[in-house]
This record gives sequence, structure tokens and C-alpha cells, in this order.
Amino acid sequence: MSLKLNFRIYSDIVSQLIIFVQTLRMKNIFLLCLLLLLTSCFEVERNCADFKTGEFEFNYTIDGVKKTGRFVRTDTLNIDYYEGKIDSSSVRWINDCEFILKKLNPKTNSERDAIHMKILTTEGTSSYTFEYKLAAKKPNKPLRSEKGVAYRIN
Repeated sequence: MSLKLNFRIYSDIVSQLIIFVQTLRMKNIFLLCLLLLLTSCFEVERNCADFKTGEFEFNYTIDGVKKTGRFVRTDTLNIDYYEGKIDSSSVRWINDCEFILKKLNPKTNSERDAIHMKILTTEGTSSYTFEYKLAAKKPNKPLRSEKGVAYRIN
């Protein structure tokens, strides 16, 4: 008789544990779904068309020295002003947020490589965050991508 009683108690405990685990799983699944729903509703601002043309500044660092560059961009041309030099590139828009830069008068082999630019986020009409990398990956070399922020100056 006591064996039957112990088995019944054990069976009740196991049943209670199973219900408890299932409840925890349902709560976790509900919380996960709620978290996904809330985070998927967030959308970053990307009004890329506002930055297709204009005059901009950006900061960059070379050998630990912080510097400021300036560029003017039209629909088809990008003119860079940095370290007392002027450099021009053609601009080919892929879509409102991405374009390819290609130097018009490259002086080295590395300057011949086209650069893929992508506007990631915009802040009103005053600035945008961008990412740039080589347009074509070189064999046996990792494709490096860098980020920066450009500020409208006019």
C-alpha cells in the first residue's frame, strides 16, 4: 500500500513539475515574442535623398592625428579637399542611399579601386552616418569596411 501511495505522490510531483516547466516555457516564449515585436518596430531615419548633393565635412584620423576633410558632391561628381589637396571622383548612384566613387585621375594602383559608399542613418538634414569599402573584393584579402559621419556645412 505504501508503494502505491509513494508512486501516486511521485506521479503528482512529476505532473506538477511538467506543468511548471510548460508554464515557464510559455512565459519565456511570450516574453521573447514581445521583445521581438517591440524591437522590430524601431526604424532608423534614412532620408538619403537629402544628402545626394551638398557641401560636407568629416573627421578622420591618420597616425593618431585627428584631421578634418571637406567635400562637395553633385549628382555625378565628388570633389574632396583635404591636407591642402583637391581630388575629384565620379559618382554613380546605385539607389538613394548607395553610390560608387571612382577617382577621375588616379595616381596609384590603389587609387584606381572604386569605393562603395552607403548612407546608414541620417540626422534631419544636418548629418549622416556612412560606411565605405572597396567596391570589388580583392582575392586573398579580407574586405574591410569603415564608418564615419559627414556634416552638412551649407
